[in-house]
Amino acid sequence: MAVVGAGAAGALVAVQLCEAAARRRTPLDLVLIDPAAEAGRGTAYATEVPEHRLNVPVGGMSCYPDDPGHFRRWLCRHGESTVTAADFASRHRFGSYLADTLGRAIITAHGTVAVRRLRTTARSCADTADGRLALTLADGGTVTADSVVLATGPAAGTAGWAPAALRGSDRFIADPWAPGALDAVGPADDVLLVGTGLTAVDLALVLDRPGRTVHAVSRSGLLPRPHAVAPLPPVPPPPGLGALPIHRLRTALRRHIAAVLRDHGDWRPALDGLRPGIAALWQGLTDDERAQFLARDATRWNVHRHRMAPATAEAVTRARAAHRLRIHAGRIAAAEPLADGRLAVRLADGRELTVARVVDCTGPGLRMDSAGDPLWGGLLADGLAVPGPLGIGVATDAGRLLDARGRTARPLFTLGAPRRGELWETTAIPEIRVQAQEIAEAVLAPLTPARAARRRRPTDQFGLPLSTHAAAATAFRTGLGRVVTVRAKAAEAFARSVELDPGFALGHAALALLGHECGADVDVNRALADARRSAAERGDERERSFVDVVTRRVRAHDGGTASADDADRALIDHLDRFPGDAFALGIAVPTIAFAGVGDLDGSLALRLVEHTAPAYDGHWFHTSLLAFVRQEQGRIDEAGALARVALAAEPASGHAVHALAHVHYESGAHRDGRDWLDGWIGGQGRGAVHRAHFSWHVALHELALDDSAAVRRRWFAQLAPRQVNGVRALVDSGSLLWRARMSRNWTGRMPVEGVLDAVARDLVERPATAFTALHSAVALTAAGDLPALRRLRTHAAGADPVQREVVVPLCRALEAVLEERWTAAVSGLRALVPSLRKVGGSAAQREVVEETLLYALMEAGQSDAARHLLEERLDRRSSPLDRRRLADLPG
Repeated sequence: MAVVGAGAAGALVAVQLCEAAARRRTPLDLVLIDPAAEAGRGTAYATEVPEHRLNVPVGGMSCYPDDPGHFRRWLCRHGESTVTAADFASRHRFGSYLADTLGRAIITAHGTVAVRRLRTTARSCADTADGRLALTLADGGTVTADSVVLATGPAAGTAGWAPAALRGSDRFIADPWAPGALDAVGPADDVLLVGTGLTAVDLALVLDRPGRTVHAVSRSGLLPRPHAVAPLPPVPPPPGLGALPIHRLRTALRRHIAAVLRDHGDWRPALDGLRPGIAALWQGLTDDERAQFLARDATRWNVHRHRMAPATAEAVTRARAAHRLRIHAGRIAAAEPLADGRLAVRLADGRELTVARVVDCTGPGLRMDSAGDPLWGGLLADGLAVPGPLGIGVATDAGRLLDARGRTARPLFTLGAPRRGELWETTAIPEIRVQAQEIAEAVLAPLTPARAARRRRPTDQFGLPLSTHAAAATAFRTGLGRVVTVRAKAAEAFARSVELDPGFALGHAALALLGHECGADVDVNRALADARRSAAERGDERERSFVDVVTRRVRAHDGGTASADDADRALIDHLDRFPGDAFALGIAVPTIAFAGVGDLDGSLALRLVEHTAPAYDGHWFHTSLLAFVRQEQGRIDEAGALARVALAAEPASGHAVHALAHVHYESGAHRDGRDWLDGWIGGQGRGAVHRAHFSWHVALHELALDDSAAVRRRWFAQLAPRQVNGVRALVDSGSLLWRARMSRNWTGRMPVEGVLDAVARDLVERPATAFTALHSAVALTAAGDLPALRRLRTHAAGADPVQREVVVPLCRALEAVLEERWTAAVSGLRALVPSLRKVGGSAAQREVVEETLLYALMEAGQSDAARHLLEERLDRRSSPLDRRRLADLPG
């Protein structure tokens, strides 16, 4: 496979080829032919001028059609942590992103795809006797390939507009992007830019300085419009536009734009809504209508469609206000040299401009046969390619070149600017990345054998088949074993499985899940996109269903189209069809590792565990989950017996340990529970992934025993921020501090600020789940941070239904606690307690709200209500702490 050109288009094709070939295990020799020192930059992204910004926001510049946030996340990982999808990055940074993404794709595909870079250009392409294609290179070499992609970018401009005297002048700069092209421009030299589009804007920023006037001239004198500082969502056009002749289409679009401007106060959403259908509209026009568009509409279309970044527009406005940049509407008629070496440039209306240099900023040419490129010239002359509509670009069938007979007989492809005649809008990354993916599919499809009856596949430890090879399956089993025992380093094992087999859907899905729900260091959206591609290409029905479950869970909490209820129903449906999928069952039952499913039916966790029991035949993993469910039902003795059975079979089972920890707590066996769990943490529990939570359980026993000194020792030794980070710091460390303060087991300053510092601020103030939000509210209350608590309430008001129904009133009640409005606090907390189960987690975790209510009752002087609550608690379980608090009540 040869890719001619390694700028943006070539890099995007190479990324897709490497990753798709690796997923499908299709061996490929890939040759990239380009003279540039670094792949991915081309002309557009080689500039190092920081003022040269992308003309598309960061959110539209991902390499991947199915992962729009990839570029933004790359920027965040490379020092720009505050960047948003609406920002405009520098073009040089985007070039670095392309190069890095290609490099990572090559590394991922190593062993399946062999990549070579040839630092030269291709001069010709011809058929070979065996049906392949031979490329002749400028350095005298040749490359023979089964398929060739011509990713050459736009055709060079011809400067046909310039008078002969100007083209022959050494003061004329035909290619402003050539290395050193502007070096001869003196500090006080005035400059004329011919063209007022985005190229002229870029050059105006480079040349702008005090003491110099930069002129820019075009027939329209129109500059690109700026992007909105706060962009609105696209508004789709009315249906039926594709069937209209151009005069009616023009009228319909004007009405659409006017309506959007009237309704939204901005015309941009109307044009942005047109983008997905532009190619279809263009292809629906006759050649005469396309010619009319080019003559009458193209300029205004371009200035509105291809916009400046807001910061760029501000710089242009400042330069114009200072008269350092002057815009002219007109056409150059003549240019004559003056005695001092400058040029007198006369416009068609008689105006004259005296400048030291004239720069061609009219942009690329439209015709491939007039660009002076020997490769394209030879293809057109030999009939291997033909011009596109109106002679613009070349004709293709979905990117595959048509020859002079109208056939796609050769595996010869192109993308981007050469397809402009047939697509019109095809030069921006959002269009090119889709074309790159389509080309990779077209190239690899004939090389990927159809799914045949497979030899026996490896299985996981529960007997379910895995669509991968033995080595990757072994790594996956290791990861799954760590998940079901709740032990550390599961993500590392899953990462190893996809390193061994980049097309292993379950490995990618497992990584996405652990990154999303457990805070593993994973690019969740990238893993999710890889899982979806791999499942579509190689997964069986169960694997595709599991990937869909993970996708819905991630998108439900990340502002996607899926709701939490949809995600839960997908998981329940998956377990109905595949009850033996232990990974899915572990996700569904809210014990310690995952958030579980919402309480859609009052006893959902119980139904799921009981429904799947026949598939496990008493396996310790299933028994561990059943033990946890039983204690949540209040069947404490049965839960304890089940947990001990599971631990006899697998002493490292974190789910069984967790269930038994709750059994000890709910039965009031605080000393036995403290001693047994402390011993397990120091033994089998040393590899547990949630050791902090088990330590929290020990501290709960110590708190119930009213042992202030033990609680403090435990917190500093096992729950302080140096030991715990992320969501566990909120859920365990922060909540314990607040409970200790309310029970008067922590006097003096609480180190809660350190807890909050150990958690990403977004997680604290914009949590994805109601369970996390509850603990964020508790930690912020412990810190006394009333403004942050109010920001959390604002976030929860716009989040999922459970956050709106539970977290919003919780925040209001805790605000009353901080403001010492005790009657309001009591009222709010008391009303909230019955609905707390909706947030998930265990009764022991949700009890922090009841503890706060008890504290508020005592502060409000409502001793009778506090006494009643304490007596109810003591009826449930023994607690020296509650007995002491009961004795301390007045009267």
